[in-house]
Amino acid sequence: MKLSVIHHVAIIVSDYTVSKDFYVNKLGFEVIRENYRSDKKDWKLDLRINESTELEIFAPENPPKRPSYPEACGLRHLAFCVENIEAVVAELESLGIKCEPLRTDTFTGKKMTFFADPDGLPLELHE
Repeated sequence: MKLSVIHHVAIIVSDYTVSKDFYVNKLGFEVIRENYRSDKKDWKLDLRINESTELEIFAPENPPKRPSYPEACGLRHLAFCVENIEAVVAELESLGIKCEPLRTDTFTGKKMTFFADPDGLPLELHE
């Protein structure tokens, strides 16, 4: 068996409008598909991260809150690769998105930091 590429990562959000603005207008992901699913009473938004990876956003009515930050079972965080972490942090902060102080990954020696989406989902930048 060869599992070589992640096709998509799916997250659940509490406020569709706020999350769509965050991921599309602030982080710059391109909308592929946007659908309201009346049978499930939710929105499903598919965003392009790169040529092979998508981010699926589901926005149901009243989803349960994340149990803890960030150490709950399941998805811990999403990490995005960047070439110039200082430039990306500066751009995020100019958009009002607070980032943790830069630190060095103990194992890779690369710079990294965390920030959060509107629901508090940890997002990582890794150089």
